[in-house]
Amino acid sequence: MELLKDSKRSDRELAKFLGVSQPTITRTRHKLIEEGVIREFTVIPDFAKMGYEIMAISCIKTKMTIKTELVEKAKKWWKKYANVIFVSRAEGMGKNGVLISLHKNYTDFSSFLSDLMLEWGDDVKEFDSMLISLEGTIIKPLSLRYLAEGKSSED
Repeated sequence: MELLKDSKRSDRELAKFLGVSQPTITRTRHKLIEEGVIREFTVIPDFAKMGYEIMAISCIKTKMTIKTELVEKAKKWWKKYANVIFVSRAEGMGKNGVLISLHKNYTDFSSFLSDLMLEWGDDVKEFDSMLISLEGTIIKPLSLRYLAEGKSSED
């Protein structure tokens, strides 16, 4: 949880804070990485300052059940789009897939949507997106720190 607050903290800093030895922290960090609990160390940037105006959360309903070959095709296709930051099967609202993507502007989003429908149109029954202005009012910015701090919205 301490790494969720600040993943750049050194093993020495964490050891001092947690009251254990630095080698214990190093071993624990390596174990968490090996077990896949920690998948990567990264930052959560201000996407608007990086030039992205829009975050799209899109829900998809495919015409057929998702088969292994379709999943493999999807994995390969989605890797082409660095602006797509999450894709998964999902359940709810009559949909069975979800994706989150970032876009420089509406024209960029529209072009992305055209590419998507050109490739997947025959397999997609419904596609709905919610567009979020990253330059507008953001009540609670995207961060994993909230999990680590364990605070509810009432705190």
